[in-house]
Amino acid sequence: YFWGPRIWSHLAWLPYSARQVLCNVSSHIPSDALNRFAKHLHVLRPDEKLQKLTRAVRGAHNLDDFYRNLVSEYQDPALVVKGFTELCNGVVQEPPSLLGDPLPTQGVEQSQLRMMYRDSATYLPDDILCKIDRAAMATSLETRVPYLDHRVAELAWQLPLDMKIRGNEGKWALRQVLYKYVPRELIDRPKAGFAIPLGQWLRGPLHDWAESLLAESRLQAEGYFHPLPIRTKWAEHLSGRRDHTSSLWAVLMFQAWLEQVR
Repeated sequence: YFWGPRIWSHLAWLPYSARQVLCNVSSHIPSDALNRFAKHLHVLRPDEKLQKLTRAVRGAHNLDDFYRNLVSEYQDPALVVKGFTELCNGVVQEPPSLLGDPLPTQGVEQSQLRMMYRDSATYLPDDILCKIDRAAMATSLETRVPYLDHRVAELAWQLPLDMKIRGNEGKWALRQVLYKYVPRELIDRPKAGFAIPLGQWLRGPLHDWAESLLAESRLQAEGYFHPLPIRTKWAEHLSGRRDHTSSLWAVLMFQAWLEQVR
């Protein structure tokens, strides 16, 4: 919410065509070379971050486009998913999604608030709650659900933006409350995720499983995906030139679901 607008402000002055050239150049930087260089800067997973940024900038005309691209694994789904309708003016019509639903008439005037609203409608219920809280509750640990009490949510939406984001600090109001009860060293520290090495597993112990689901003949016969872009990403991922874990995983989950329901 604070890095997105900041990054876009540094790129928005460039003409649209210049931004596309910059994206094309960035996408051809080898992952291993980037990772070696970034070690000196103490940046974690720089290849993934650059790929994500490049995808988000490509095709974006404004900050709202930038956000939509940032949360989408495929910026042009028509190249991957079959059955899209091409309109008479040459524009490909995507199927409706929550990201395209109308925004509220009030309370989302600032770009960061629009991002928060979209995340509350999509990322929160469809990703974080169904995965992280499921895993946390398996060990009797409450994580995000207490913050979803309707009274807390209503109060949070009434707070002005500068009580949520202030400078480089997020969750500002919440931090002020915590400082009264919790030592600062437990609050003011880097985020520590608990991601699994899925990209490595796809090249190793999950390789045969993934290959069977992404086989060109299978994709062609099932008729849901165009095989070429998926097979290209799969080959690049296996070679180590690119990390396509997230975009491949989206297809793999659909394929695994399709196998179960048949």
